[in-house]
Amino acid sequence: MTFGKTVSTIALAAATLAFGAAGAFAEDITIGFVAHAQGDPFVQQIQDGAQAAADDLGVKLVTAQQAGGAPEGQLKLVQNFANSGAQGIATSVPGESMARGLNDIISSGVPIVQFNLLSQAVEAPYVGEKSVESGRILGRMVLDKLGGENAKGTVILGNCFPGFPVLENRAKGVEESLAKASGIKVLGPFDVKVSAVDNYNHWEQLYSANPDAVALIGLCAPDVTSLGKLNAAHGDKFVAGGYDLTELNLKAVKEGHAYVTIGQSAFVQGYLPVALLVNAIKGGKKIGPGFYDAGSQVVTADKVDMGNGLPPVSFDEAQKLASDPKATIEYYKPWTKTLTAEMLSAEPKPISAESE
Repeated sequence: MTFGKTVSTIALAAATLAFGAAGAFAEDITIGFVAHAQGDPFVQQIQDGAQAAADDLGVKLVTAQQAGGAPEGQLKLVQNFANSGAQGIATSVPGESMARGLNDIISSGVPIVQFNLLSQAVEAPYVGEKSVESGRILGRMVLDKLGGENAKGTVILGNCFPGFPVLENRAKGVEESLAKASGIKVLGPFDVKVSAVDNYNHWEQLYSANPDAVALIGLCAPDVTSLGKLNAAHGDKFVAGGYDLTELNLKAVKEGHAYVTIGQSAFVQGYLPVALLVNAIKGGKKIGPGFYDAGSQVVTADKVDMGNGLPPVSFDEAQKLASDPKATIEYYKPWTKTLTAEMLSAEPKPISAESE
């Protein structure tokens, strides 16, 4: 595989204004972008953000995805990009076994930025949500809907990728908030799988075994859609909550079959890693471990908080953003304008801040 040069004069001028002219020219830069869960609409939103950054900065983005989250397969995709001449690589890290191989690539001089799923053993920055805190928010929203500290009943918790630190941290946060009601009993987290079909089937089995559950909470992108369908099929008897602002998740919320979904700024998780890599490559700077908070978004049918200092939007507008990459790029312009060379070169928070 070889990489050609693609850049417009306007894009190069914009990149120069944003990051300065030192180091490599933008047209010489190719960024590899590797993700898990191929075909998942949330992961596609991340990839759309990465492409937007590449277009804005006048660099070439090459992408690769794998179904599921096998760390060995994903590491191979990253290694392929490094061997083919990519100057920088952004990747999610769905397993600790990737750490050694990724660190070898970093040692060879190719910078890496992690997004969405991380290993603290990787000597690279991470762009993602504050995972425990986002879980606290989700748990608090569901608990308030159930009646607050006086709430009673069984809550089922599901995790599509058991063992992934970010998702385990979300579960920790959810359980921390639910523990404020002594009458709430939490079952799980149970493995509910990541593919849409498997995810729905596992939730259906869990609810059949616990038909009196007052709430079902998922920690992954497919869950809100599955739980919305399940709730609709059973007369909307439980409170459903979960993650990510995909088109189908928002549809479930709008129709009243799910109560809340927590976004983790998919656009930021795609855009910022590319911007960090380009800034480092052009400036000849090494980027080490650190945490960049992508922010949390809270969406119910009655209220939308997009975070990151972004303008308020209605629920209908949030739905449009979920399905329209061009509209999302325009909406995020006030945020992308904050990504100056100084901001991108500033010392990030310690990576441990991700799990605070």
